[in-house]
Parts: sequence; C-alpha cells; structure tokens
Amino acid sequence: MLDTTMPAPPPSAESHNADDAALVRAAVSGDSGAYERIYRRHSPRIYAVLWRLCGGNATRAEDALQEAFLQAWRALPGFRFESSLGTWLHRLGVNAALMELRGQAGREVDADVGWEALEQLPGPQRCAGTTLDLERALETLPPRARAVLVLHDIEGWKHQEIADQLQMAVGSSKAHLHRARGLLRAQLGEPV
Repeated sequence: MLDTTMPAPPPSAESHNADDAALVRAAVSGDSGAYERIYRRHSPRIYAVLWRLCGGNATRAEDALQEAFLQAWRALPGFRFESSLGTWLHRLGVNAALMELRGQAGREVDADVGWEALEQLPGPQRCAGTTLDLERALETLPPRARAVLVLHDIEGWKHQEIADQLQMAVGSSKAHLHRARGLLRAQLGEPV
C-alpha cells in the first residue's frame, strides 16, 4: 500500500473567525506577535484592493495599507466583532486609500485630458500589436472613475455606499461607473 498523506483541508470560515477573535484578544492584551499574525493573514487581500484603487501605484497602496493597520492597531480594543475582522480591516484599508485619493485630487492636473482623443481612435489602431490586461487598463483611468469602478464592480459596493464614501451624489457615482466602463472598453479595444 502506498504511504501517502492527504493535505489538511483549508480551515473553515468559522474556525478562521474564531482564530481571528483569539488573535484580537491576544493583540489587545499586548501580544505583538498576535497582531503580526493578523497583519500577515489579512494584508495581502487588502493590499490587492488598495493597489487597484491607487491605480497600480505600489507606494501609495503601501502607504494606505500602513495607515489602515495603524488605525486598526489604535482601534482594535474597541473592535466589537459585529463583522468579521477581515471585513473591518478591509473597510479601514479602503477608507485609507480613498482619503489618499481625495488628498491627491486637489494636487493633480486634469487627469481627463487626452481621453477624448483616445476615444476617437478606431479600435485596430488603438491596439495594434499590443494587448493590455485589465490591471494595466485600470491604471490609466482617472482616479475617481477608477475608485468607483473598483468599489462597485470588483468589491461589490452599492452606489449609495460609494457616494457616501467619495462625497458625491449617487448619480455621479453611476456616471463615473459608466464612464470608467466605456474607457476600459476603449482601452481594451472592445466596441463601445
């Protein structure tokens, strides 16, 4: 008979949440190793979202991630387990990235300059010999349009949540989403 071992099944959501609860209690009690385990468990997923929100700018995404985990460290004693730890940390990360985007909005030149010309180019010329992947295409979107698209289409937020977070009207959120989708289609060479 072959002597093989089966890999252990991945932990269930319940055991993951119970483990998170134990880590939170330990971290609040001063165990920095527990907080490090929280960071290592949740930071990769949060970073991926922040990277998209920051237009592929790794430095800005890392800054937002660091800010989110600093806020989490300060607020951890008040964490009430009304949601999963991952959801709470994810929301802190998105908020930190959106604050970064709001701060950048006043300092950036008009990010929309040139899009009209891009939209006018026929598809084959626009993509001759080059295939852009979705991540690279996302990086080219104006920051607010990119934020709305990532939050709505990737993260599953509702327009009201996006409008509240980005301090815009619900209609503006819908308009930014429509525009972002059109720009992505144009960027990827799909018919608009």
